[in-house]
Amino acid sequence: MIPVGGCPFPRCPEARTEKGCVVTVVQRSRLAQVAGLTLVAGLLAVSPAQADPVSELAPLHPLPSSDGGEPVHQAEGLWFVELESPPTSEGTAQATVEGEHERFRTEADDHGLVYDERHAFDELWNGLSVEMEDAQVGSARQIPGVKAVHPVVRHEIPEVDDSEPDLDTALPMTGTDIAQNELGLRGEGLRVAVMDTGVDYTHPDLGGGDFPNDRVVAGYDFVGDDYNAGDPDSDVPEPDEDPQDCNGHGTHVAGIIGAEGEVTGVAPEVEMGAYKVFGCEGSTDSDIMLAAMEASLADDMDVLNMSIGSAHSWPQYPTAVAADNLVDQGVSVVASIGNEGASGLYSAGAPGLGEHVIGVAAFDNTHIMTATALAQPGGEEVAYMEMDSAPEPPTSGETDEIVHVGRACLDEGDELDDDPDGKTALIVRGDCEFGDKYRAAVEAGATGVVMYNDQPGMFSGGGLPDLGAFAVGISDEAGAHLIELAEAGEAPTLEWTDEEVQTPNPTGGEISSFSSFGLSPDLDLKPDLGAPGGLINSTYPMELGEYATLSGTSMSAPHVAGGVALLLEARPDLDSHEIRTVLQNSADPKAWWGDPDSGELDNVHRQGAGMLDVPGSVLAGTTVAPGKLALGATEGAVTETVTVTNDGDTEATYTIGHESAAGTHGDTFEPSFNDAAAEVDFSDDKVTVGPGSSVEIEVTVTPPEREFEQMVYGGYVTVDNGADGQYRVPYAAYNGDYQEIEALPVDDEMPALTRITECASFDGLDCVDESAVFDPQPDGASFTMEWADHLPDMPYFLVHFSHHVTELRMVVIDERTGRPIHPDRNVAVHVDHVNRSASPDAFFSYPWDGKVVDSHGRVTDVDDGEYRLELRALKALGDPENEDHWETWTSPVVTIDRG
Repeated sequence: MIPVGGCPFPRCPEARTEKGCVVTVVQRSRLAQVAGLTLVAGLLAVSPAQADPVSELAPLHPLPSSDGGEPVHQAEGLWFVELESPPTSEGTAQATVEGEHERFRTEADDHGLVYDERHAFDELWNGLSVEMEDAQVGSARQIPGVKAVHPVVRHEIPEVDDSEPDLDTALPMTGTDIAQNELGLRGEGLRVAVMDTGVDYTHPDLGGGDFPNDRVVAGYDFVGDDYNAGDPDSDVPEPDEDPQDCNGHGTHVAGIIGAEGEVTGVAPEVEMGAYKVFGCEGSTDSDIMLAAMEASLADDMDVLNMSIGSAHSWPQYPTAVAADNLVDQGVSVVASIGNEGASGLYSAGAPGLGEHVIGVAAFDNTHIMTATALAQPGGEEVAYMEMDSAPEPPTSGETDEIVHVGRACLDEGDELDDDPDGKTALIVRGDCEFGDKYRAAVEAGATGVVMYNDQPGMFSGGGLPDLGAFAVGISDEAGAHLIELAEAGEAPTLEWTDEEVQTPNPTGGEISSFSSFGLSPDLDLKPDLGAPGGLINSTYPMELGEYATLSGTSMSAPHVAGGVALLLEARPDLDSHEIRTVLQNSADPKAWWGDPDSGELDNVHRQGAGMLDVPGSVLAGTTVAPGKLALGATEGAVTETVTVTNDGDTEATYTIGHESAAGTHGDTFEPSFNDAAAEVDFSDDKVTVGPGSSVEIEVTVTPPEREFEQMVYGGYVTVDNGADGQYRVPYAAYNGDYQEIEALPVDDEMPALTRITECASFDGLDCVDESAVFDPQPDGASFTMEWADHLPDMPYFLVHFSHHVTELRMVVIDERTGRPIHPDRNVAVHVDHVNRSASPDAFFSYPWDGKVVDSHGRVTDVDDGEYRLELRALKALGDPENEDHWETWTSPVVTIDRG
């Protein structure tokens, strides 16, 4: 009866946290390879009678797979209990909300619920966060007045990498330099909240001196420096009044928003609030984030930036709901959409999934700052990036002779192409992990490792052990030059220098490889727009180097938060719900990363409206609402209405048009790409609108030919009046019956009945050190439901979800009768809004302790005997009354013999 929504074991990195940044990485994730390319425009005047056939698109450069990361999971024993009424910000009386809280406490006592209350929320979200055994969650959900129970998700702090300032190359990508230098916008009078690891307010670019200062004017430390939610020895918050940053991530984000000094941020005169929800390292929990959100409202912030989130989640998650309510209170909320691009579609995370939140994608910076060496002989400059955990290279002297050893994937059957003993190994990136390549070379005697990219661009890998030899990453071109020297018999080396160089980024302006895909599981169009996030340099704590280069949607969100401040400075009458529409209207869609020279636009469900255009939004004389069209699942033509408003002083004539974007299809985890172009028709293809007036236009979208499974398509409605420019409304949809997606694939391994056979340390029913080993029980097994040899002798059910699930139930079936053990008292597990699995081989674990709960919350032990558990999963957007929308699996026999 334990609805454990995340898996704490290393085989199954479920509920993977949005780490907020990926360190100095330009490489892309491997997605399915496809072929062919054509797109069809669908303007009213030229729409074809029948859409052209859909062709697959082939990326010019096959992309490497994700290099992975540490598994993270939901917080054990921590839960949000959501109550029935809306919060006070939505109009519910304070007395009503407080009464519901008291009623829950009373009912919980009457039902024998044992818990510790952590936080009570009333303003942005109505409910409590509690600490209780997972076994009690089913009972808590049935208490009168409880709307839902959600896991408290854990969020990890990202790692970082030092470099030199180059934020100035990112600002022109969004036109921020024009907004500052030509329009005179600086963010004066606006207040931007930074919910993160704190802010180093002593940094001269962020005000300097004590807290508060002229720039960091408000804030609070909700946890203390030593807090780490993932460590049982330091998971108790010790809040204080000082939001000083001892990690770096928050200071980096704050610098992008509003630094002024050696680094100039987007809005260098905003006032900032620093809401520290992390200690110096480790993780935090989402209920602490929600408390910080309420504090930002109390401090009268105009904008809240959250460079944090939980991947593969639902917009119903408490942080997303609270963020929506914050927008209703007049605060613009900007959140990273996530760094899970390598995990495929529907990977975006809360709170960026919120209906009114600006969910931000990341684009690569046009330039990067790198250290340099000289290739000898010849002295050609070679830019390089250090590889995490290996020793740093020196700043003078030369390497040993460089020899090319090939892929160095020994576990894949490779042999080294040359002997690196006493030399520097040159290795091509790809096909196996960085650490495996590095280890293979060093164990063969290499004194250093130079890894070159297998596609255009610089990169910096991680996950290397420290084996005493340096490791650096270089571009594909630099690697080819070293190979040429070696083949010419020149015995090449690298001569180290202490110089750094600003290098053009081959993927500059393209969507970042790590940036998450939409759509949201309820088919909303996410992300909303994007900004530079790949390889951005900004402020860093003074004690940690003053400046650092980081990559991630963590870095793109503050560009947008600062841009919102500039927009509000210029147009203070904009409502918090209007801001996103204005930004989307003026954003600039970018070319598809797979072949940027083809002229085809990237997926709408990857880039949203496109790159932020600050001056475009500030100077816009037209508004087209809504700012985006989420068409849902289309099995035929769909008609929506957009309203074109002339905000100018003179009459304007607009031409209405359409631009297609690349689509996706096939496997969720490794999507393929296509040129699926919808046919788009308009009630008018040209309209004249008087000053201050509006005109409604019907937009009819006919889906493209459905030549593949699981197609997602999209494009842009364009509104062009010549002199004033072009405005866009992005749209996206699922092509066909959304219920066709299999959420619960049943095979020989998952779902599976298992037991734990090894675990070093337990906390409740979970392995604290994530070292559990499962033993499959395909033919059933007997369990004592007791602890034996420090292990829980109870069944665990491992379930993989290839797509999001609206509702999950596990009902106990009596093996003797083949029916539920009781008409009402038969539920072992009941969970709402389950995330999809993070990868094809990931799974959730659901242990059962031999108890069931009824609709009144009463908990009882089942008798000893033989049972099966029937798992029922309601698909995303499924109708609970339609049996075709449920997927089921029945477990092998579970024998309970308590002895």
